[in-house]
Amino acid sequence: MRMLANIFWLGTKELRSFLKDYVLLGLVVYTFSLAVIAQAQSYSQELHNASLAIADEDHSEVSRRIAAAFLPPYFKPPAQVQHNEIDRLMNGGQYTFVVDIPPNFERDLLAGRHPGLQVDVDATAMVQAGLGSSYAEQIISTEIANFLSRTEKLPPSPVNLAIRVAFNPNVDTAWFTSVMGIINNVTMLAIVLAGAAIVRERERGTMDHLLVMPLSPFEIAMSKIWANGLVIAVAVGLSLQFVVRALLGVPIAGSVGLFLAGAAIYLFFSTSIGVFLGTIARSMPQLGLLYMLVAVPMNILSGSSTPLESMPPWLATIMQVSPSTHFVSFAQSILYRGAGIDVVWREFVAVAAIGALFLWLAILRFRASVAQAT
Repeated sequence: MRMLANIFWLGTKELRSFLKDYVLLGLVVYTFSLAVIAQAQSYSQELHNASLAIADEDHSEVSRRIAAAFLPPYFKPPAQVQHNEIDRLMNGGQYTFVVDIPPNFERDLLAGRHPGLQVDVDATAMVQAGLGSSYAEQIISTEIANFLSRTEKLPPSPVNLAIRVAFNPNVDTAWFTSVMGIINNVTMLAIVLAGAAIVRERERGTMDHLLVMPLSPFEIAMSKIWANGLVIAVAVGLSLQFVVRALLGVPIAGSVGLFLAGAAIYLFFSTSIGVFLGTIARSMPQLGLLYMLVAVPMNILSGSSTPLESMPPWLATIMQVSPSTHFVSFAQSILYRGAGIDVVWREFVAVAAIGALFLWLAILRFRASVAQAT
C-alpha cells in the first residue's frame, strides 16, 4: 500500500508539473485539435474541384454531352478553349485536365472507325491526376456508350453492377485521416511526454531530490508512466468527442470506452519507450532525435498509412512483434467497424504481453541509470 501511495502522489506531482509546462500543454492541445482538423481537411485523396478545359473541334451532339458530363464537386465547370492553346495553358498550369475532341469525331464514331480522343493531364498534381484520369475515362466511355445505344438501338447491358462501400459510404478521406491522426499522435506524445519527464527532472536537478527520498526507481518510473498516460487518454477521449464527432462530423461506429481501454493498455508500452529513451538522452534535442529513430518507423510500418498486406511478407511478419501494429488493428476494428471485445481481445492480449516486456526493460534501464547517478 505504501508503494501504491508513493506512485499515486508522485504521479499527481507529475501532473502539476505538466500543467505548469505551457509548451508541453500547448503541444498536447494542438496535437489533438488543430493538427487533427488540418490533417483531415487538407490531406484529401478525393477528386475535388479539378480544373478542366474542353477543346471541342467537333461541335457535335456527342461532344456537347461529354462536356456537360463533367460536373461538380469532382470537376469545375469546363472552360472552352481552342486546340492551339492547349500547350500554352498546360505549361502555365491553368488546367489539370484538357479534353481534346478532334473534328468529325461523331461521324467517325457512328461509322465505326474508332476515332481517337485525347485527355491531357498535368501530373504535377499527382493525386488529382491519377484519380481524375480514371474519372474522365469512365465519364467519356459512359457518355459514348449511352449515345451509341440511343442512336443505334443497341441492347442494354445484361448485367447491372451494384457496388456497396462499407464503413465509409462516400469514401471520404477525412473519415480515415482524422481518426488515424489521433491514433498516430498517441504514440508520438506518449514517447515525448514520458521521455521529457525524465529529461526535465535531470535538467532541473530535481532527480537528485527524488533519489534521496525513500523511493524506489520502480515507483518513480511508474508514476511518470501513469500520469503521462492519463493525460494522453483524456486528450484522446476529448478529441474523439469534440473534434472528430462534433467539428468534423465523422461518425464513430464502435465504443469509445472500449477503444480507450485498449489505448490505456497500449500507453503502458509507449510511455515505457519514452522512459527508456529518456534514460539515454541527456537533453530534449537528443530525445527528439531518438524519437525520430524509433517512433517514426514504428508509425509508418504499423499499418496506419499502408496496409500490412501491401508490405513485403518478411517485413509484415516482423511488425507483428510491435504493439503499435496491434494497436492500429484494434483501433480500426472498433472505431471504423464497430467491433466488440469478442473480436479484438487477441490484439488486447498481444499489446499487454509485449507492452509488459518493454515496461520491464524500461524499468531495468531506469534502475541502472539511477544506480549510475548515485
